[in-house]
Formats: sequence, C-alpha cells, structure tokens
Amino acid sequence: MAIRPFALERYFAEYEFSAELLLCSSDVEPYALHELLALAEDETRALWEGLSLGYTETAGHPLLRAEIAALYPGLEADDVLVFAGAQEAIFAFAQATLGPDDHAVVVTPAYQSLHEVARAAGAQVGTVELDHSSGWALDLDEVRRELRPDTRAIVVNFPHNPTGAHIDRATLDALVELADEAGAHLLSDEVYRWLEHAPAALLPGAAELSPRALSLGVMSKTFALPGLRIGWLACRDRELLTRIAAIKDYTTICSSAPSEILALIALRRREAVVARSRAIVDANLPLLDDFFARWDGVFEWVRPRGAAIGFPRLLAATSTDDFARDLVGEEGVLLLPGSIYEHPGNHFRLGFGRRNMPEALGRLERFVRARL
Repeated sequence: MAIRPFALERYFAEYEFSAELLLCSSDVEPYALHELLALAEDETRALWEGLSLGYTETAGHPLLRAEIAALYPGLEADDVLVFAGAQEAIFAFAQATLGPDDHAVVVTPAYQSLHEVARAAGAQVGTVELDHSSGWALDLDEVRRELRPDTRAIVVNFPHNPTGAHIDRATLDALVELADEAGAHLLSDEVYRWLEHAPAALLPGAAELSPRALSLGVMSKTFALPGLRIGWLACRDRELLTRIAAIKDYTTICSSAPSEILALIALRRREAVVARSRAIVDANLPLLDDFFARWDGVFEWVRPRGAAIGFPRLLAATSTDDFARDLVGEEGVLLLPGSIYEHPGNHFRLGFGRRNMPEALGRLERFVRARL
C-alpha cells in the first residue's frame, strides 16, 4: 500500500517532546493514573485490581462495549467495535469499504487520515473545503455537488479539527439523508462530542440516525485519556462491522487489557470526566478572546463553537511555518502551522485544553510584541 507520510505526526515527532509548552494540543489535560483510579466504583476497581494481562476480546471488553453503546440511545454492545485509538478505526473503515472503483467525499481541512487512507485504498476523493470567511460553515450544496454514482462514503468531523466549527441538527439530518440517498456510508468523526461550547449544541451520534452511518469516538479528546489508545466505531450495520473487524485482525487484533478497564472507569464516570474537561476549556477560551481582541489586525479569530482547538489566521507578512519555528525556538511554545493540513490562508492550530495554556499564551504575546 502506497501512502504519504502523516504530516502532523512527523511535525510532532520533531517538536512535541522537546518543546516546553504545547499551544497546539488537540486533547484536554490528560489524567494522571491516580486521578482516574480515584473515580472507580466497586466493580471497576475489582476489575482493575484483579486484571490478567492476557489477550482481550477482538471486539472489545463486553462491559466497555456496553458502556460505549449507552452513549448512543438505541444501540447495543454488538453495535460497537473497539480499536487502538481512532486512527486504527479510520484505517479499518477505509480498507473495508473503499477500493479502486469507489469515490469518497471528505470535508477539509481534516485530520489527514480521514482522506489519505481512502486514497491509499485506491479510492478517488473529492473534498468540500470549509472557509474562514463563512465562519467555517459547512455548505451542504457543495457536498451534493461532490456526490457521484460511485460515492461510497461521506466523511465529516464535527465539532471540527482544526477549526472548532460545528453544525446544527438540521445539517446533520441532511448529511444522513444525502448518504442514504447515495447508498453511501456516513463516517462521522465525533471525537469532540460533549465538548460543544454551548451544551445545547450537542447532537445525537450519527449512528443513532441511520444504519448506514458510523460514529467514530475516542478516549483521547473530550475524555482526556490519549495514552489509553482506545477508540471505537458505533454502527447498527453489524455485517459492516464484521467486515471492519476482519481488517482489525491484521492490525492490532485486540486492545490493551489495562486500557480497556481504565476506559471503562472513565466512561462510567463520564459526567465528572466531561465536567472536568469543560471547566478547563471554559476557563481558557475567554483568555483567547481577549488576546485576539488586543491583536486585532494581526490575527483573525473565528471563535470555535466546539472542541479544544481553533484555527486563527496570521495576517502579518510572514508564513505561519516561519512564525511557528521562530516561536518554539525563542519561547519554547509550539503551534501547528496550517500547512500541515495543506490549507491555504496562513492559519495555525491553537489548542486550549491544557491547564498551562495561560503561560503559553503569555509567551506567545511576548513574542508577538517583540516581532510584530
């Protein structure tokens, strides 16, 4: 299989563990193990303390799958397949559903694997580009125009990485209808679900709305547990899940036993876990509003509607690649240039899910004051 290098991961491989402060992280402040274990109730604590470090079930621990299914009213444990992170789930979906005679429509800018793995599977990929001038709004007419008789998948991500954009219920319903009419699967990347900035903006999982729709979830973002490497696909088409599971047999086969129990602990206490994440994000976002108000004319800020990231635009006569390189060199603060997403317009990804964001933002402001 020919596949291009994963630009984001190559960038992070160079900087992530050497930069002093990450101002571009896509996750929320990760839990320490003792913090997570403190959330365990009697059953999950007993599972943890008596854990055998053997192989696990390929589909995922039955209790974990049941807990994930509870996130999607109407679904059952057998409608869930657990993976080693969302990345593996995306890969397995593309390999199971797309080939050289197929076409996929992907909303961009996007996490690279959402379109690149489809191309590597041999499919043609049409893109629908979000634009900052429209507030990163999704144009359903553009999605319709991209559809073809051989379209087998429509791939969306809301709340959106990297812009923090979101859609409303009418738009989600329209996407489900478009996919059903086209005989295509709707792969809905929902890794930032429950991190909508207005709680009323929470949408149902796409998997709840159609058997042709799949909801992609992960413990890494809203649930602040990226080190577990636990993700999932939820879908009512069990024949499709069986085909996807057959791909997983050639990747990880099964997930980490400790990770599955730790994920179960978090999901059983998900209200507390989500409240912690929201508190961090809600404290940081107004600081960004103030920063961009002070530097109006230097940056253009479309306020995110969800997630722990935004995609500001640098208006100065320097590329965000150079800007980010100089910032990390001088202040030890890492940003993610928009070129990583192959997106024009001099944008950069900024993360605000970490508790040290105020310090990182202060260093960014010092750099901007000295340079611009």
